Amino acid sequence: MLLIKNGTVIDPKSGMEKEAHVLIDGEKIRLITENLEHCEEIRKIDPNLIQEIDADGLIVAPGLVDVHSHFRDPGQTHKETIHTGAKAAAAGGYTSIVMMANTVPTVDTAETLDYIKEKTAKERIHIYPCATVSHGMEGKELVDMTALKEAGAVGFTDDGKPLVDESLLKEAFQRCAELQVPISLHEEDPKYVHQAGVNAGEVAKELGLEGAERKAEYTLVERDVALSKDSKVHLDIQHISAKETVDILRRALKEDEAAGIERHIHGEATPHHFSSTEDLVRRKDTLAKVNPPIRTEEDRQAIIKGLQDGTLDLIATDHAPHSTEEKKQEFTKAPSGMIGLETALPLAITNLVKPGHLTLMQVLEKMTINPAKLYGLDAGYLAEGGPADLVIFDPRVMRTIDRFASKSENSPYRGATLYGEVVFTIAKGEIVYVKSITQGKWSD
Repeated sequence: MLLIKNGTVIDPKSGMEKEAHVLIDGEKIRLITENLEHCEEIRKIDPNLIQEIDADGLIVAPGLVDVHSHFRDPGQTHKETIHTGAKAAAAGGYTSIVMMANTVPTVDTAETLDYIKEKTAKERIHIYPCATVSHGMEGKELVDMTALKEAGAVGFTDDGKPLVDESLLKEAFQRCAELQVPISLHEEDPKYVHQAGVNAGEVAKELGLEGAERKAEYTLVERDVALSKDSKVHLDIQHISAKETVDILRRALKEDEAAGIERHIHGEATPHHFSSTEDLVRRKDTLAKVNPPIRTEEDRQAIIKGLQDGTLDLIATDHAPHSTEEKKQEFTKAPSGMIGLETALPLAITNLVKPGHLTLMQVLEKMTINPAKLYGLDAGYLAEGGPADLVIFDPRVMRTIDRFASKSENSPYRGATLYGEVVFTIAKGEIVYVKSITQGKWSD
């Protein structure tokens, strides 16, 4: 058994925020109590059977849930493996990960899904695979969604590529609605992406590039929100970068609310899109090259406003590992993407909580229970009888980001000084990450 004492326990699902003690028994939370001395249930337990963690001054929260991670296995394990991805997740406080399907081969068959499930079953955190919407992510032919769901896919996405064919997408919406699984979309119309990974603005001009126009995102979002209305599919608009996209989602949600329609449109904000502007590309070059690109301060503020009013209900990392050699290529040749699992919580505390934009409770809601609910996961909350998946962290500590558990190191935030440090991560009732005196380490 594991007893976490004296922490500030925060649970966004119930709204609980109090000084309390949490007793873990196996893979479940057995007890949450404010008073140990008068707790008869704990007094009956042999003290030799209890391992204690003193969380005085620390936050005890549900293990974080990410609905947008790339673990590169199969096919690109020089960037990340399922095991190193799991290590990175645990180091960042994540206990549940939804894995994207743009592997090599893509996850469009039960055989590939079985390979992933066999590997993820060996890990100490929870990892849930998505399958692709279309075969080979070519946007031409739908996969057998029923068979893939039965094989273990928790959702469908061609993340990395937009779905341009309206008829195919509408059919995908209908099938996902029938199967009661979410569909997540990467919204960048190729017509308006001249060079990927940098906003079509001042920094792109400095680099001699045209960049990716903002309309590449919001025109597809406007189309797809409209297409989703008939099916009421749970539609996740991924990694939102443009203020117009936030406005489109806000209007659609208000219209649905006025019509008495339950929420089915969801929006992701990534830490890099609410923390930085296109100036990061000027300073960090290809390390800040992402799709869709980081845009302007006006866009960043719009994303923060969307998080504040609930238009954007998810904070997702888009953890995208690449090797150092790949990222060292010239801008137009280097792949897009940055790792994010280990910096997501510090970036959220530093850029959302500390400036007073959101409370810690609101941030955790978008990093725990909201993503868990979208995918129907038994995760993202703290309750007696609930899963023993927790993160214990100190939001007051400032630290310099200088090392990663991920196999890759492609982060523009290396060297940044941020608030927030994960001290323990507990998954399935076991400590899977503990910060040592000198550095964070994976607990094997």
